[in-house]
Parts: sequence; C-alpha cells; structure tokens
Amino acid sequence: MSVPTPHNRAKMGEIAPTVIMPGDPLRARFIAENYLEDAKCFNDVRGMLGFTGYYKGVRVSTMGHGMGMPSVGIYTYELYNFYGVENIIRVGSAGGIRDDVEIRDIVIAMGACTNSNYAHQYDLPGTFAPIASYSLLERAVNMARKKDLNIKVGNIFTSDTFYDDSESLGKWKKMGVLAVEMEAAALYMNAARAGKNALCICTISDLPFTGEACTSEERQTTFTQMIELALGIVE
Repeated sequence: MSVPTPHNRAKMGEIAPTVIMPGDPLRARFIAENYLEDAKCFNDVRGMLGFTGYYKGVRVSTMGHGMGMPSVGIYTYELYNFYGVENIIRVGSAGGIRDDVEIRDIVIAMGACTNSNYAHQYDLPGTFAPIASYSLLERAVNMARKKDLNIKVGNIFTSDTFYDDSESLGKWKKMGVLAVEMEAAALYMNAARAGKNALCICTISDLPFTGEACTSEERQTTFTQMIELALGIVE
C-alpha cells in the first residue's frame, strides 16, 4: 500500500523515525504543544491527531493510537510498514494489579501477556511471547534511574475487554503481573513481525481492586513524568 493510507494522510517523510504514541489523540496534541518545537500536524483523519517536531534538537513524532488491539494494530502496522518508522514508544495508562503498584507509578512493560487472538494471524506452531525491544527497554530503565523515578519493570496484561465478565485479574495477579491495559501486546507483535522496535511505558491511572482512579482530564494532561521519560530516550 502506498501512502497516504485510509487512516493517515501523512506523506512519506513527514513522520520521524521514532513515534511517541498515547492512546488518546488529545494527549498527542498535549505532547506536541508542550514539548515539541516547530510541531506540525501530519494527521487528523478520524480525529487521530499526529504531529512531528523537535525535542531538544531531535526530530520526533507523536500520534494517538486509540483504544484496544485492533486500533493500535492498524496505526502501528502502517507506521512500521508504510512510513518507515523504526521505533514506537507507547505512553499510556494502565490499571495496577500487583499489591505494590500504586496510582501514578510508572510501569515499563518487559512483556505483555494477553487474552487476545491477535497472534493467530501468524499461524505459529505455538504461543508467541510479546516482549519489548531490549535496546529501548535498557535506555528507558537507565534514564528512569537518572531521573530518580519510581518505576516498576515486568509483565503486564493486554486485555481485549475493558468490562470483563470473567473477573480474571485476580488470576493474573497470582502470576506477578503488574498492570492491565489494552494495547501493548499488539504493538510488540507488530514490531516483531516488521523487524522494528517497540516499548510500552504506562502510568498507573487506576487500581481495579480498590476503585481508586485518576480523572479523564488528569490522564490527558498530568502524566508528564512518563512523557518526559519516553522523549528522553529518543535518539
């Protein structure tokens, strides 16, 4: 497929090799307006805003990816395979599962368990384990240490359902899973298939077992430590 795509009006060259991707397109606009110099909008199709600018002299893009694996799967597939993007760093929100995970903690996803059938498309003779790219993971952990951030690194759970009748989170908690979100596994699989790099960094926005939660406005505009961590590892 040639660019633009049905979901992205950008022309070749308008998107940087590294894209910072929140789920919320308004958070992408927040990143562009507050962190990037000379930011220009390259996409507004379906309201999925994307911008390219400069962070401390390094060209970088930011774009929303929507909610769920089908949505992030489409946008990241096109970025990797049609626009020549090399690195995608998801900056999202997640629900804390493990007892030592608290509101506003930063979780870096080394791996992403999932209940999704997304990997079925590859017709693999077994179960694929979606993992982060080590180069990005290592840089993020080192940068977090320099910034003295409260991070946790480990396994997360990418769920296809937000409202889940099976009430399965307790079982994932028994396996030491840190948090639940809805996109990382698809991102990691797309990166693996394309031979590209991916990392998911999440801020804990809610605790499903206690009901404690941030507001939607707080999710959109206050997760700045996570954003600055992601931007800080762009090369």
